[in-house]
Amino acid sequence: MRGIKGETYLLLGGAGMVGQQIAQEIARELEPRQIVISGLSTEEVDGAVGRLRRDFPDVLFTGAPGDIFVRSEWNPPRRERPLSRAELLAGGEYRAALYEDLFLNLDGAYERSELVRLILDHPPHVVIDSINTATAFSYQDVYAASDLAKRQFDELEAAANGGTEELGGLLGAAGSALETVLVSQSVPQLVRHVLLINRAMRQVNTRLYLKVGTTGTGGMGLNIPYTHSEDSPSATLMEKTAIAFAHTGLLYLMARTLGGPAVKEFKPAAMIGYSDIGFRRLRVKGKGKVGVPGQNLKLYTSRTEPLDLGGSLRLRPGGEADAYEALGDLELAVVNTGENGLFTKGEFQAITYMGQMEFITPEEIARQVVLEVKGSSTGYDVIGAIDGVSMNPSYRAGYLRHLAIQELEKLEREREIPSVALGDLGPPELGKLLWEAYLLRLVCDDKLSEVVRRPGAQLAEETYALLQRDERLRNSIVSVGFPILTPDGRSLIRGPYIRIPEVKNETTAQVAGPEQVEAWAAKGWVDLRPQNMEHWRRRFETMGHATERIRERGSAAFTRDAYVSEQIHIGSVVGWIFNNEDNFGYRIK
Repeated sequence: MRGIKGETYLLLGGAGMVGQQIAQEIARELEPRQIVISGLSTEEVDGAVGRLRRDFPDVLFTGAPGDIFVRSEWNPPRRERPLSRAELLAGGEYRAALYEDLFLNLDGAYERSELVRLILDHPPHVVIDSINTATAFSYQDVYAASDLAKRQFDELEAAANGGTEELGGLLGAAGSALETVLVSQSVPQLVRHVLLINRAMRQVNTRLYLKVGTTGTGGMGLNIPYTHSEDSPSATLMEKTAIAFAHTGLLYLMARTLGGPAVKEFKPAAMIGYSDIGFRRLRVKGKGKVGVPGQNLKLYTSRTEPLDLGGSLRLRPGGEADAYEALGDLELAVVNTGENGLFTKGEFQAITYMGQMEFITPEEIARQVVLEVKGSSTGYDVIGAIDGVSMNPSYRAGYLRHLAIQELEKLEREREIPSVALGDLGPPELGKLLWEAYLLRLVCDDKLSEVVRRPGAQLAEETYALLQRDERLRNSIVSVGFPILTPDGRSLIRGPYIRIPEVKNETTAQVAGPEQVEAWAAKGWVDLRPQNMEHWRRRFETMGHATERIRERGSAAFTRDAYVSEQIHIGSVVGWIFNNEDNFGYRIK
């Protein structure tokens, strides 16, 4: 089986060890139009693209350096290199921007995102994501940030109680520590990342998204003896696994979303390695516990000092008195395992020993990735496996649904109180639509055809007159947080609480103009204006046409656009709307 010729492939993490092997396999097997290689630094991207061009001179390779998890303006070509996480967290303006992109308006974050820009600039048919996203988010170490924030606030409290002059400085440090904690949280970053990439891929009609994910522990359990240099058991490593499988859950939802790309995920359950072996100097990582970050690890002279029981033990140099003589760079024979780092012979022997993490090669992963891109079923797709063992709706539940609805209708008749919507199921559109459908049911004798027969202005007038007469009904609607917009659009009938607009931690909202009123009315107000009633009339007209086909086409007529009754069953009407209108959702499995 061959892949589709002439497609564009976007490889997120394409400059890495696995990404480069996938690029080679695509170039060899799939006759691509273009392969876009994304990586963090210009140096690693240029190196990867150069090697690939030498091996496959007839394939178009495009380099795209930058950090896809932050704003475009913090990346090349606007800057020589991407701003590091440490640089972003060090600046108050940057922290405020990170907070805005993470917790505030999604549309604004979408416009500013480097990931979105990359997808829109190089519209891919296939996205293959081999970035270790779980590591990228979880190893920002919210635990260390939280501990620092707690200590800063403790110092602030002590200073406030003592009335010291350094209160201002402590306030600034505590605020900075709190902001760092907020923007270092893994789950909000992951959720926003998935929403952004899904929206961008839908915009350019990407056909396939394949994630090379992680188990977080290389297939080992809670007793894993290998961490990223922190002590075991590692809370940060456990968070990495939690985020890795949270990512899988979000991809499962993406796979069940109508109109998006096909979604697959591989989870290598072993260490991935290796790319090369050599005798080299060792660069200290940004969060290295030994050595100076960004510099080569040094070979130092040693000294002997007494162990002071009950005293202190300095963990790293703190001044001239603690200076040790450096004898030059430390050089060792090491194996390069990509994202996992450089291992000595002893470390490599231990981690790959039978019964330990063992390992799998990048070439094996790349081969299976390309088979899936071609359309083969490798059996390694985690999303498909979860989908296959998910418990789906049952015949018994469908039968009992009918009985439960009958019992609710019986109670309605006994108490003469309608059971329409509380508003807690959400989103607010659900309650708004249920109440509007119920009002139309009352004024149109429970018949779709009666709604279709009447113009929107008449429906608006009749529903408003009904609410003027029926005080209990009117009070029931507003008491659960749904204000009623009068037909002239100039007044709200309301109770003490209003669900829409949603303004966090505030009790008032500014009414800026008619556009805002339109948005709020569509989101969660019972809208009696003629234009909304006309919208309902057209909806019911469409539903009626679908119903007419049932006799002629038999079971083939029972599609998602079919409404099978002349009666206005309000929940079924709203379910039909959610199935058929673009701004809502539809279950595809």
